Amino acid sequence: VQLQAYGGGAVQPGGSPRLSCAASGTFFSISDMGWYRQTPGNQRELVATITRLRSTKYADSVRGRVTISRDNAKNTMYLQMNSLKPEDTAVYYCKAAVTRLRGSIATTDDYWGQGTLVTVSS
Repeated sequence: VQLQAYGGGAVQPGGSPRLSCAASGTFFSISDMGWYRQTPGNQRELVATITRLRSTKYADSVRGRVTISRDNAKNTMYLQMNSLKPEDTAVYYCKAAVTRLRGSIATTDDYWGQGTLVTVSS
């Protein structure tokens, strides 16, 4: 199972990039998915999460400025970011809880994408 995050880059304050995270490989299903971000010297922090039924949660720091969504048919999650601020500069990581079947046994593990850098600067 691999998660590929993309869509980062350099944006100006107030910009609106959209991040994507696509899962590939052999698996049965994906339940919870989420976006996290990390800056140098700091711990990775939650940005937003979404369940398979599309129930969402947001960090206070981004609520109202970002929207998390997913396309279950494409095994892809998105993060639409708006009104970006310099303090949103970070490496953004995606995470997914992936269930695989091994015979009659189902196992669920968390997988992380490689991260995509978003730099907000004028």
